[in-house]
Amino acid sequence: MTSVDTIVAIATAPGPGGVGIVRLSGPRAQRIGEAIAGKPLAPRMATHARFLDAGGEAIDDGIALRFRAPASFTGEDVVELQAHGSPVALRALVARCIGLGARQAAAGEFSQRAFLNGKLDLAQAEAVADLIAATDLRAARAARRSLEGDFSRRVEALMEAVLAIRVHVEAAIDFADESLDTLGGAALRERLREASDQLALLRRAAERGRRLRDGLHVVLVGPPNAGKSSLLNALAGSERAIVTDIAGTTRDLLQETLRIDGVELTLVDTAGLRDAGDAIEAEGIRRARAELARADLALALVDARDPAAGRNALDGDVHAAGHWLWLHNKADLLDGRPALPADALYVSARTGEGLEALHARLLALAGAGAGADEGAFSARVRHLDALAAAADHLSRSADELAAERLDLAADALARAHAALGEIGGKLDADGLLGHIFGTFCIGK
Repeated sequence: MTSVDTIVAIATAPGPGGVGIVRLSGPRAQRIGEAIAGKPLAPRMATHARFLDAGGEAIDDGIALRFRAPASFTGEDVVELQAHGSPVALRALVARCIGLGARQAAAGEFSQRAFLNGKLDLAQAEAVADLIAATDLRAARAARRSLEGDFSRRVEALMEAVLAIRVHVEAAIDFADESLDTLGGAALRERLREASDQLALLRRAAERGRRLRDGLHVVLVGPPNAGKSSLLNALAGSERAIVTDIAGTTRDLLQETLRIDGVELTLVDTAGLRDAGDAIEAEGIRRARAELARADLALALVDARDPAAGRNALDGDVHAAGHWLWLHNKADLLDGRPALPADALYVSARTGEGLEALHARLLALAGAGAGADEGAFSARVRHLDALAAAADHLSRSADELAAERLDLAADALARAHAALGEIGGKLDADGLLGHIFGTFCIGK
């Protein structure tokens, strides 16, 4: 699906003393590149040239590279002009390309063309943007694995398994007078169970990848005066929240973005959970509970001197989060230290005790603990939504098979297959493509 027009953009802007790249893709890329270089460009050969403007004056000199379709990133004819010098020279090169018939590329258009020409699937194309945006080595490695197809291959294997089960079910519909068990029903149910198990493993891996990409959304909850604001200040390393001995001081959500060992955490301090004293505090508590429902982790603070009271006050709320960790704060005021269960830590927001252990727990949950990124791939919220939908449809298909409603089971399997197909872009979704590639930077 080669485009009829040729696009151009600055693919890489130079740093001090660095190299900047102007990229062309489309049917006129070779002609434009050769006009600027003033000489023929052989495929996959680095050609040194003076890059000329319309009057024959040199804009800069550098290296020109030509890639013949379909053996290029976009699957089209591609020319890259590698120049040294200032961004002014790169902009002049882009203007010269436009003067010769190219147009300015839209955000993500190079990657979108690669997708449309079958060089990448949609998950791989998104991984290009994830690799560029990665803020630490773990996230970069995870994005690279997705770009190389690790995630896509696992999704495609599941799609093949679901399709094979669906074909078996639809074939069995033609023998409606016979029991499913006489048509291999037991083996069919086992294959469906195995597919569901593989999907569950993939969902967990994708969630780890999403946390590596997006960071961890952490909500601090606790009864009034448990020390939430003090802990936020201790983790942030600054006085971000007002701390007093007056219960109910925090009335609204207070959000702080932190980085721990390269991992981004969005930390939200909330109003103390209790029977509210007034309408303003009641609204703060309502917002706190809403924030919990979308949190990756709840840090539930209780006073280490009376943890049972704090746990009783919070137990009905913390389980709304995906994960939770009980923090027994004010541990510096204890005379003795009873052993804690695995889901709890002693900390002191005042002295900093326990914060290093808390950092390690946060990193592990974000998928960034020691060795935790081994084999990890990057994933996005839309991938998780598609996997969740596929899991729901597989569960429904198992119920329909158990009741031998084969037509409904086949329908559920088709929906599961379609949901998985959304991840790699194996569907007609122009609106989805526009949204995804619009988040890319120009020149990618």
